[in-house]
Amino acid sequence: MLAAVQIACLIAFALMLLAAAWQDLRSMRIADGLSIGIAASFAAWAGTGLAAGTYSLVSLGLAVACGVGVFLAGALAFAAGGLGGGDVKLAAVSALFAGPALLLDFVLIVAVAGGLLGLAILAGAPIGPVTAGEQGVRARLGNNLPYGPAIALGGLWVAFSLAPI
Repeated sequence: MLAAVQIACLIAFALMLLAAAWQDLRSMRIADGLSIGIAASFAAWAGTGLAAGTYSLVSLGLAVACGVGVFLAGALAFAAGGLGGGDVKLAAVSALFAGPALLLDFVLIVAVAGGLLGLAILAGAPIGPVTAGEQGVRARLGNNLPYGPAIALGGLWVAFSLAPI
């Protein structure tokens, strides 16, 4: 029964990641409700793991530390204009699920996927909202990058890695 709850939490996490990616692609915004929902899903997942004896308080503390660390790094990127606020929150709550065991995988997948998104935009792919009259590489470089899909890809890797298959 408890394992089923944890699986449901991972499915909810994955679905909210997909919703965030889609929303970011369409509007360059990620609703706070999605990040709050992912945090609630993590709380239920971790609480169920604690009750089942498959998750420890130490693991929970380390996962929270990972989330805080990613949030702080993201806040610096936000201050420098490199990430949006929704991206920072989405990455931080996704890092809760990653914890220390999957954090490096998460960060690497997000970085590679983000780089590929950037290259696709430079190549002229219509990714994200397109502004009227946009032409040339210089104009595409001036636009923001919808980073939600890259974060979602890293989070999906984490969700599948945590699934008891």
